[in-house]
Amino acid sequence: MPTVSRRSFLKNASLTAASVAFPAVVKSANPNSKLQVVSVGANGMAFSDIKNIGAHAAVKYVGFCDIDSQRFDKVDEAFPGTQHFTDFREMYAQLGDKFDAVSVGTPDHMHAKAAIMAMRLKKHVYCQKPLAHTVWESRQMRLEAEKAGVVTQMGNQIHSAIEYRLGTRLLKEGAIGKIKEVHSWVAVTGNERNKRLEPLPGAPVPANVNWDLWIGGAPMREYAPCYHPFIWRDWQDFGGGALGDFGCHILDPVFTALGLNAPLTITARNSGINQHIWPTTEEVEYVFPGNQLTAEKTLKVTWSDGGLRPDRKLAKMPDNLELPKSGSLFIGELGNMVLGHVAGPRLYPTEKFTGFKYPKEQGLSHWHVWVDACLSGSKTSDGFHYAGPLSETVQLGNVATRFCTGPIDSRTGDPLEPKILEWDAEKLSFKNFPEANALLTKTYRKGWEI
Repeated sequence: MPTVSRRSFLKNASLTAASVAFPAVVKSANPNSKLQVVSVGANGMAFSDIKNIGAHAAVKYVGFCDIDSQRFDKVDEAFPGTQHFTDFREMYAQLGDKFDAVSVGTPDHMHAKAAIMAMRLKKHVYCQKPLAHTVWESRQMRLEAEKAGVVTQMGNQIHSAIEYRLGTRLLKEGAIGKIKEVHSWVAVTGNERNKRLEPLPGAPVPANVNWDLWIGGAPMREYAPCYHPFIWRDWQDFGGGALGDFGCHILDPVFTALGLNAPLTITARNSGINQHIWPTTEEVEYVFPGNQLTAEKTLKVTWSDGGLRPDRKLAKMPDNLELPKSGSLFIGELGNMVLGHVAGPRLYPTEKFTGFKYPKEQGLSHWHVWVDACLSGSKTSDGFHYAGPLSETVQLGNVATRFCTGPIDSRTGDPLEPKILEWDAEKLSFKNFPEANALLTKTYRKGWEI
């Protein structure tokens, strides 16, 4: 996709209200300069985004922010001379109109604060998955993007990869007929990195870490080496466990192909959970309204993690094959599709699809799609208008995991009466268990409210 210079865009006579997605670039200090980008986060997944966004010829970095002074080494080598910041709020204030767009690559609990502040400044935003830490934050991200009219993109990069693009195309084109049900799963566990149930005792804060800024809007707790730099994902105050980590990846082709939005009901079973950390294994059952691509009036989508996955016999695959460790199984009226995580689609039973010709498909750079859209004022397919409802659904599963587990059967270890949450997406509340609404949001530390 060719980029469009800002000079050409500004000369375009069709610059009307429909082009409101371009305000940050219009305000840039030099209309002939490159897209001026800052990053909140400088290492880990943030650096992966920095590197891929920065590979676009029209991008210039003007600021990198990280609460850890020892985590600028990679960005300094790749993009030397770029200014460092510790607090993204100060970076936004100091740079002002000298930047046009923001990449957010922080722990989950700070996504919404960094992104919403940027959108209110009319800056385009690329934000890592999951889009936000709670259902409420996910909704606010979508609403703020609509209000600001900026270009947005969630960082579930396989959305643009050839594997998922081909899989979703086959489903949309009816290769296996209308869909009867879907199973999605991931091999990792909810406490994959810590293998702990309780926080470690407090320890001295390393001199290179600004712990107050790392905590941000979360409840203050003592520093311990079980949070930073990456093992925060296991803890409920900071991450979303296995579902929060991979749900926006693996459920993305399910949403994209089948045009899903908000579930009608959600229920969950798990191996046990406390107030600190996510369960080792869980199963979440969503029921969505059906549409022209589904076989029935409703569609059941079952998520599982921690090593749980559907019976391979459901796929009707050859006996010498196993389901991938992570992916989705689409059961259709005319056959089945297995779409492994970052793997091409496979159609079963094999004998039914002998001679089937897969259409040619092209993969795209997820990051460059966003940059090109920022420059042209167009809309991405994975913007917050789409990513918001997907992230809401993922976080609804985490609400169900924390709320739905009933008394445990001492003989089987299974919940006796898992609760079924009835969801009202328009009202952003549960119809039958109002006490579960408290889990849709969280309490923010003073000064970090959204």
